[in-house]
Amino acid sequence: MKPGILIISHGSRDKTWVSMVDEAVSHLTLGEELNVEASFLELVEGRLIQDGIDRLEDAGVTDIIVIPLFVSSGSTHVDEIEYALGAKAAPEKETELECFTVKAKVHYGYPVDDDPDIAVMIWDKLRGLSQHPERETILLVGHGSRHEGFRQRWQQGISSLAERVRRISGAAAADYGLLNPDSVRGKVEYWREQGHEVLVAPLFLSEGYFTKVVIPERLRGLEYAYSGQTLLPHPLLPHWIERQVKLMLEQLGEHC
Repeated sequence: MKPGILIISHGSRDKTWVSMVDEAVSHLTLGEELNVEASFLELVEGRLIQDGIDRLEDAGVTDIIVIPLFVSSGSTHVDEIEYALGAKAAPEKETELECFTVKAKVHYGYPVDDDPDIAVMIWDKLRGLSQHPERETILLVGHGSRHEGFRQRWQQGISSLAERVRRISGAAAADYGLLNPDSVRGKVEYWREQGHEVLVAPLFLSEGYFTKVVIPERLRGLEYAYSGQTLLPHPLLPHWIERQVKLMLEQLGEHC
């Protein structure tokens, strides 16, 4: 058996977005014997998922550990990629993503959801805005989903993550809002009515259209604090990947 690592994120035409992912991957300390490929679902020519699979298999990899670098298991992309890799028999939602050509055995990991490392990362990006935690609400804002089943997973993960951030920060309250279906504006209005300052934290991997344009537009005219800082860059993201890889390698060793 020769394991290899395939880290998959969405991708972007923004080269800075891609370079942030590459920077995080470059700081992994997994041992020289492990081949690692960072691939993207779309928009990054020559770095797509099939490209990553091919490079790993060309290097002799027999078992591919896949890390879906997405912020929620409620993402339809997490579901369709797992199916297209042959790691599950059918997608939960119809997809146009064609099945990949994979000879190696695929071991599919898990996305961010409510991991403790991620809670620390969010607070690190937000703490500079906090002045009176006893009357502050931290509002996590995620993409969300309109699809039944996926929406509930989004809600479960982000609500649990918000509570982790509240405990770390000492803020009076923490809550979440989703862009789909839209609940962000209503949540800020609610907490302002309670007399709280609202600190808005975007739950996105890298800065882009949603963090720079969509969230500010949804909250136009309201009083709130917003840094716009996303999970990357942060030294704990490589740590999150490493923990997951090491756990899956241990599981692989047990089944040898």
